[in-house]
Amino acid sequence: MNLHDLKTLFTEDRAVSPVIGVILMVAITVILAAVIGTFVLGLGDDLQNNQPTASFNFDFNDSNGVTISHGGGDTIDGTSDTVSIAATGGTTLNATGDNGEYANGNIEWNESITAGTSIDVAKSGDDNWSSETVSVNWRSANGDSSAQLGSRTAPTID
Repeated sequence: MNLHDLKTLFTEDRAVSPVIGVILMVAITVILAAVIGTFVLGLGDDLQNNQPTASFNFDFNDSNGVTISHGGGDTIDGTSDTVSIAATGGTTLNATGDNGEYANGNIEWNESITAGTSIDVAKSGDDNWSSETVSVNWRSANGDSSAQLGSRTAPTID
């Protein structure tokens, strides 16, 4: 190899443009495949329906009532989203205040729920809550997303 061939090797740039073009085409194809795959598989739909993060306190009394209070976390708009309270075993519930109403066997908590907000719930009849689980459930306004925000099992009463 002589000096002239060496100079030509470093000054020659004909192969640079095709290599960069191929790399760009591959990158664009990968990005398009990822975007299309995300929406085809439905992963893009869940990005807008974020469930609230909140903690709830359950205070069971000696008879057939429980006070459920928002202990902290996100404010939940119970007027647009659906926040319901349910119990295991098909137990019929009654809201004892004016911030809930009976719907489909459960209580719908239909107000803006912030830290410190509470609702009093009672079982229908005279039975106590012995070992039943009470849960607070959330469903988005469009019905696409739902989650259980909190639950508690009542103490066993002999």
